[in-house]
Parts: sequence; C-alpha cells; structure tokens
Amino acid sequence: MTSDPSEVLKLRPRPRLLLVDDETGNIQVLYRIFRESCEVFFASNAEEALAFCRKDPPDLVLSDIVMPGMDGLALCRALKQDPETRDLPVIFVTAQQTPQEEGEALASGAVDFISKPVNPVVVRARGETHLTLKAQADLLRSMVFLDGLTGVANRRRFDEVLDAEWRRSRRQRHSVALAMIDLDHFKALNDTCGHQAGDLCLQAVARALAERVRRSHDLVARYGGEEFACILPVDADGCVTMVRQFRYAFGEEIWE
Repeated sequence: MTSDPSEVLKLRPRPRLLLVDDETGNIQVLYRIFRESCEVFFASNAEEALAFCRKDPPDLVLSDIVMPGMDGLALCRALKQDPETRDLPVIFVTAQQTPQEEGEALASGAVDFISKPVNPVVVRARGETHLTLKAQADLLRSMVFLDGLTGVANRRRFDEVLDAEWRRSRRQRHSVALAMIDLDHFKALNDTCGHQAGDLCLQAVARALAERVRRSHDLVARYGGEEFACILPVDADGCVTMVRQFRYAFGEEIWE
C-alpha cells in the first residue's frame, strides 16, 4: 500500500453525492453535471436528506434552501450538531442571491453558496474542490486513528466508533456486538523470542482480523498491548460466527 497521500486520493472509490431539492428539474440538472464522476443520490425534502445522512453519510451534500417543512438552513444546522455528520460538507444551490442570504447560509455551516441558474462548469469545479478537501481531511483523520505498529484502528478510534455505533443501534433498534481478543502468554513470547518476534505476531493477528472484518460499519482496533477489539453491528449469533472465523485464522493461518 502506498503512503503518498496524493496516490491514496487517486485510489479512493467514487465520491457519494446527495442532491436535495423539492423541484425535480433542479435535481436533474445537477445529476447531469455529476453523474460521470460521482455516485449520486436524491432527496426531495430536508427531512429525507437528514435521515439519509444519519444512516450512511455521503461525501458531499448539494441542497436547496427554500423547501416545504424543514428548509436547507435547518438541515445544515442539524447536520453540524450531530457528531456523526458534522464534518459533512454542504453546498447550497439556491435561487437566493443577496449578500445577507449568503451570509445566513454560510453561518449555518455551509462550505459554499451557488446561486441559480447554475453554470455547470462552476458547479462542477466547486463540487470537485470540496470533494477533494473532504477526501484529504478523511485521509488525515484516518492516519491519526491508526495504530502505528499493526495498521488497524487505535484505541482512540475504537472509543469513538463504539460510542457512535451504540447510539446508532439505539436509534435504529439493531444489535451491535463487541469481540475482545487477548493473546495469551505474549510476555513469554517476547522474553523467549525477542520483541521483534512479538511485533510480527501482533501484525499477523491484526492482518488476520482485518481480512475477515470488511463491512463498512465493522471495526478492528488494537485495544492495548496484546489486546484487540472488534466492533460488529450484528446479533449474538452473527458475533459467534465471526469469532469462530477468528479462531480458525489464528489456528490455521498465522502460525504456518
């Protein structure tokens, strides 16, 4: 895997873009602008957009301001108040044009303000700029949250994800499981074979876990020392199945 941030950005999957507008024609215009470069989703009102973002946050939101019920400003403020969506960039694409209206939009937490009728070149350029900034910020955050030895998530990341998944499970009424893995006799391995051998063992365990925990909401973390933790949004039976796979990996693969 490359460690060059520019190369990592090139390898990222297609960005996910959410368009929010109660006018179908406006959504169609924006869809034609971004359909080649992004995976595009739609919401016809702010409430629907908020639910979508909380369930599976996109990389960028392009939203109208004036909509029935909750307006775009309220949507943006709600996103910024939620720890799970506060880093999500919002661009307003609106018929509003006055400096006061633009100031209110930016004060709500938006990163940009584009007046209709839109210029496709300008909208595409601004959208791609904020998608690149979002990808760079995500990359930097991920590097802060990685364990330097094993490459899996560190304890800080584990604590954040566990809190988020617990709140998500309560809100959506689904199960979340936690698997703890502690390596027995690890001190004896270090004392007998040296710390380099211990490091190689930890890396092998982390690799075996990461190869089996691949869903978007799953997490493998180094909990501390020779302890690992896996957050698995599954029920008890699903957790037992995953742990059996871990035991097979440790018994059949790591020590070959």
